[in-house]
Amino acid sequence: MKLTTVGAAGHVTGSCHLIEAGDFRILLDCGLIQGSRKADELNKQPFPFDPARIDAVVLSHAHIDHSGRIPLLINAGFSGNVFAHTATRALCDIMLKDAGYIQEHDAERENRRRRRKGMPPVEPLYTAEEAVAGMRQFKSVPYDRKLRILPSVIIRFRDAGHILGSCVVEVWLTEGGEERKLVFSGDLGHKGAPILRDPKIVHDADLVLMESTYGDRDHRSWEETADEVRGIADETRNAKGNILIPAFAVGRSQMLLYWMVQNFEDNGFSDWRVFLDSPLAIRATHIYAAHERLFDPAARQVWGKKPMESLLPNLTYTRTASQSMAINEIDSGAIIIAGSGMCTGGRIVHHLKRNVWRKQSHVIVVGYQAQGTPGRLLVDGAKRIRLFGETFQVAAKIHTIGGLSAHAGQEALLNWYDQFHGRPPLVLVHGETRAQETLRDLVRDRYAAPVHIAAYGDSFDLAKPIPFDA
Repeated sequence: MKLTTVGAAGHVTGSCHLIEAGDFRILLDCGLIQGSRKADELNKQPFPFDPARIDAVVLSHAHIDHSGRIPLLINAGFSGNVFAHTATRALCDIMLKDAGYIQEHDAERENRRRRRKGMPPVEPLYTAEEAVAGMRQFKSVPYDRKLRILPSVIIRFRDAGHILGSCVVEVWLTEGGEERKLVFSGDLGHKGAPILRDPKIVHDADLVLMESTYGDRDHRSWEETADEVRGIADETRNAKGNILIPAFAVGRSQMLLYWMVQNFEDNGFSDWRVFLDSPLAIRATHIYAAHERLFDPAARQVWGKKPMESLLPNLTYTRTASQSMAINEIDSGAIIIAGSGMCTGGRIVHHLKRNVWRKQSHVIVVGYQAQGTPGRLLVDGAKRIRLFGETFQVAAKIHTIGGLSAHAGQEALLNWYDQFHGRPPLVLVHGETRAQETLRDLVRDRYAAPVHIAAYGDSFDLAKPIPFDA
């Protein structure tokens, strides 16, 4: 019984972990590498295993850095099932198709450049059509039910509270009469976050594989966050500017809209025109409403199955390019939520081009920004930024509001691990070096527990004692 980390080791994106038990092989996640300049080349590299020999994929949630290479895996010969929560399957149905469309669009743009230079064309990683075809291999799994997916592998999904359908994955492995249990955190949600329930606690494991995105910091309280956003809104209103919020289409966009509903009067959101400028986010919002049974009690009562626009009367969905372009005529009084969340593409880049040089406007960053992305440059205080081949002065005020994060902060990660009996060995993945080293040291100091920061290709034999230094 062996676990090998083949993704999200030493960085955040590209989640992928190989489990071998007896004659069977399964993957935990199969995500796209995102953010860095080398991401495209890394995604094109062959898998470090034979896809045809993978028997199943177990998917923690729908975000593309966890699911985005599944169509590529299928194209390379994988013919097994993809086990995912029912809501994850519904979200992947729109997200992977959208990712395929983006791959086609990017390849087409690159090939125009190559034709001018007499260079050979490139192929997209996969197409929207291939992504749609791959959905036939998805199998829906509910929360809290054990399922034998292979003769030597049993899984159970627990609510991770990160996005709709996100899972903590429990995996029981059997080999040679021996049984071991692995627990994979997936992405753990921010306790007390709007809409979703808090992450489920698990008590037993022989090995824990845990994310560490915010292992070096905690988030502000929801009350402090509300005060901070209220101050930004007041300042922007007085300056007669706009508020731009780069947001991931799934999870963050819905949380922001619902949070505005909750604070509609108190924070003065009724004075603003709110635009959800993302066709994918609009479709995802409808999927959220269709799965209201997964909401926390407050969200079930307030939102339920009702259309979001009925709860937020000043909300406008902009589906078409022409509708999006019309927002550029608005100089003040607009809150614009658009993708991509790291400002690497999508409609937010057009809005930045229109607003980032204006001192009246504000940009609120609410999600993780990978190194090398335009979003990370803004967070790190860049004075200038390149958009569409032009250089723009950054005069807009940039705010990082971790309190609106969908990820658990440092203390929440520690508390989640603390619930395991017996301090099982802990492997940290899905984090940058500083975050992981900080969290590792805290786990050692506080719990005297064996903890290891995963490097690409690290393998752990679950049938033997894990030789970590405590």
